[in-house]
Amino acid sequence: MQFVTRKRRQAPAVIIVSLIDILIVLLIFLMVTSTFKQRPSVKLTLPESREARPGTSEDKLVVTIRSEQPYFYFKTRPVTFEKLQQELAEEARTHAGVGLTIDADKGATIENTLRVIDAAKAARIEKYSLSARQPAAIQ
Repeated sequence: MQFVTRKRRQAPAVIIVSLIDILIVLLIFLMVTSTFKQRPSVKLTLPESREARPGTSEDKLVVTIRSEQPYFYFKTRPVTFEKLQQELAEEARTHAGVGLTIDADKGATIENTLRVIDAAKAARIEKYSLSARQPAAIQ
C-alpha cells in the first residue's frame, strides 16, 4: 500500500545562455590580449651582437633572408628578388617614411643582404635595421 505519491523529478537543466555569455567574454579577452606577428614560419638563426636592441616597431616592413631557397620572404610570403623590389617600391609609394627590418639568417650570404639594402634604397626607404640577438651570457 502506498500512501504518498512520489513526484517525478525533472532532469537538472543546464542554462546554456550563461555558458554562451562566458564563452563570448573569454573569446573577446583572448582576441584583445593576443598579439599577431607577421613573421614567416621559417627557422632562422640570427647572428649575435652585443649591441642588439630588442623589438621592432609595428610600422616597419619585414624582409627575411634565408640561407637556402627561397632566399627572400616579404612579410610572410616567399618572393623572388625582382618581386621583392616591386613590393618595396609599392610600399614606399603608399606609406611615406616607412621603415624596413631585415631578418637575415646567420648562414645567409652578405650579397643577399646587400641586395635587399640596395633595393630598399632604390625604393627610397631610408630607415632600415638588421635583426640580431644578444649573445648567451658567459659564466
